[in-house]
Amino acid sequence: MAKILDFRGLRCPQPVLKAALEVQKLPGGTEVEIVADCPDFPHEVKQWCEKSNRTLVDIVDNGDHCIAKIVT
Repeated sequence: MAKILDFRGLRCPQPVLKAALEVQKLPGGTEVEIVADCPDFPHEVKQWCEKSNRTLVDIVDNGDHCIAKIVT
């Protein structure tokens, strides 16, 4: 089961910054779902994954929020 980090209500770049701190505490290979409603979140999470060697599995737009699935 994936670890879920819900950062709805936070404005960018806060969701990605908080996710970066949280995933450091997790063992490698952990699946994480990051939920955010900031309009820049999809772009920022893609950049963060590329820079930090995290695997971005998928980003799902649910209308009022997005869910990014990553592997640490």
